[in-house]
Amino acid sequence: MSNDLDTVFAALADPTRRAILAMLLEDDMAVTDVAEPFEMSLAAISKHLVILTKAGLISQEKRGRVKWCKLEPDALRAASVWMQGFGQFEPVNLDAFERFLEIELPRSDEA
Repeated sequence: MSNDLDTVFAALADPTRRAILAMLLEDDMAVTDVAEPFEMSLAAISKHLVILTKAGLISQEKRGRVKWCKLEPDALRAASVWMQGFGQFEPVNLDAFERFLEIELPRSDEA
């Protein structure tokens, strides 16, 4: 399961891939339609689609001459379950934590 999560989170780490997933929330799309809003080559978009497919986040199907992309909604289930495990903790106030660290830990240039 760890390798699967690693693959999913690695795929989600890229903003282009997250944007593609958001687009596919609306409906299935042809690869050329997926590529349209991005300022990159069709080959670059295809590489992103391969990563999303390998992570199981999307599937691709050829219909006639056109390759279609479809979101696989269950693919995020394991990642979601894993992240929900952290929901039992109180939210961390990062500003307060940063102030605490500044007070308690000397800066490396001051040491």
